[in-house]
Amino acid sequence: MAGGRDASTLPPNLPAPEDDGACDHLPGMRLPPVALPATEGGDVRLDERLGRTVLFCYPRTGRPDEELPPGWNSIPGARGCSAETCGFRDRHEQFADLGVCLLALSTQDTGYQREMVGRLGVPFPVLSDAKLRLVRALRLPTFEVDGTTLVKRLTLITDDGVVEHVFYPVFPRDTHAGEVLAWLRR
Repeated sequence: MAGGRDASTLPPNLPAPEDDGACDHLPGMRLPPVALPATEGGDVRLDERLGRTVLFCYPRTGRPDEELPPGWNSIPGARGCSAETCGFRDRHEQFADLGVCLLALSTQDTGYQREMVGRLGVPFPVLSDAKLRLVRALRLPTFEVDGTTLVKRLTLITDDGVVEHVFYPVFPRDTHAGEVLAWLRR
């Protein structure tokens, strides 16, 4: 681990993101016909998915042998992608029991994501939007770090290809999967 960092444990006093209204336009929006590569192989088109889908979007996951980008912990909402992913991983069966398809998305490439899926034992597909096609089509909020565009942390609940609900901003991230499950069970 670089610098003795444990990616699944969040440091105290991380800055909380604020709701800037960047996702207010999403409820009721039909998903665009964009095919995204998945870690399990092939492409996934969210607009063609029937039933409920939970798509949690996160900026980036790190690797234990890599340093975090400079200032990462001071960016509101940036830190915690591995902890959030593990929360969804640990509750994957509960989502399946509700008949909900669980997917994740980042702007990292599929090869990078596959390493994370293997290391963390993620049982659901992670989609790559490295070309920012879905991010731009939905006008999802982003930020820049080291010349790379990253999606801000948010979760879309869709039903038959239409956005039903949006969680934004997401904080705290390590308990977010439980928050989404509670909303689905209402």
